[in-house]
Amino acid sequence: MRQEPANPAVRKRVQDSFGRQGLMSHLGARLAHIGPGRVHIVLPARPEVTQQHGYVHAGATSAIADSAGGYAALTLFDEESEVLTVEYKINLLAPAAGDHLEAIGSVLKAGRTLTVCQLEVHGVRSDGTRKLVANGQQTLIRVSRPVA
Repeated sequence: MRQEPANPAVRKRVQDSFGRQGLMSHLGARLAHIGPGRVHIVLPARPEVTQQHGYVHAGATSAIADSAGGYAALTLFDEESEVLTVEYKINLLAPAAGDHLEAIGSVLKAGRTLTVCQLEVHGVRSDGTRKLVANGQQTLIRVSRPVA
């Protein structure tokens, strides 16, 4: 499925913001796709993000899902806006296994104040096999960008 890219200004704004996220850097996550209302984040599976059974930890899985949804929403707003998560619910459907995880945030409804996103996380193996390991929904609030 071909994904439409966001315009260059939006991509840069999302990339710059993502680069300021200490947690995403700490986890080793990276942006894989930035499109209008849709963002993909990839997290390589490595020992530092696993739990005691060797699967990627639910906290890391949830964190990349939350960020993917937040950035998906941000792609639809003007440069004076930011978003903050109000709440999210995630269902862990299968152990988070694979060579990497891919979180996909997709905007379901963008509003003036609140935006709702669908969250998916897939475990991806080196042969390209994908398995849905988590699914959720998120509500974000649009706020004015802080003045520097």
